Amino acid sequence: MARYTGPVCRLCRREGVKLYLKGDRCKSGKCSLDRRSTVPGQHGAAQKKPRAYGIQLREKQKTRRYYGVLEKQFVNYFVEADRRQGMTGENLLGLIERRLDNVVYEMGFASSRKEARQLVLHGHFTLNGKNVNIPSLLVKAGDVIAVKERSRASAKFVALAEVLGDKIVPQWIEVNAENLSGKIVALPTRDDVQFPFNEQLIVELYSK
Repeated sequence: MARYTGPVCRLCRREGVKLYLKGDRCKSGKCSLDRRSTVPGQHGAAQKKPRAYGIQLREKQKTRRYYGVLEKQFVNYFVEADRRQGMTGENLLGLIERRLDNVVYEMGFASSRKEARQLVLHGHFTLNGKNVNIPSLLVKAGDVIAVKERSRASAKFVALAEVLGDKIVPQWIEVNAENLSGKIVALPTRDDVQFPFNEQLIVELYSK
């Protein structure tokens, strides 16, 4: 299944919740969901009451789209989460939170996860001093992510350095605004995920 390249505001309307796919625009009055909350499509305003399977499917789709993960990747994360000790749903969210593109976004180095993924692909970051360009790479406790020296002179990162100190980051991450770097001080737990997911519905969907 290819990555979705259409208008992302339709995804928020389809899931009925802000997925923050367009960065600061989602927090402004220009957000499409605020202006038009119906499901996209010809019959969007006449949706039937969803059944159990439909509710589970929508929760999975919402989670996948929030993080920008393809279906095959998402299934692989679920298989790994199910293999590990503990609650499968919590393990699943913990794994996806550790993706490098998500960490770059949470550190404030990008306005959206899509932009973070693009910046990583273009090689603007290092991991523990080594070049890295794999958005799906899972970080570990103690890892240090930094903007490359040659990238710091770009207009984007120069402007970012001026406001990065005001960014609120999760407790499992530390950010050094002066050096444009961040450190993973601990692995994320379920309490660190603030978005209102119901991961148990995803477990039920994949356990059928």
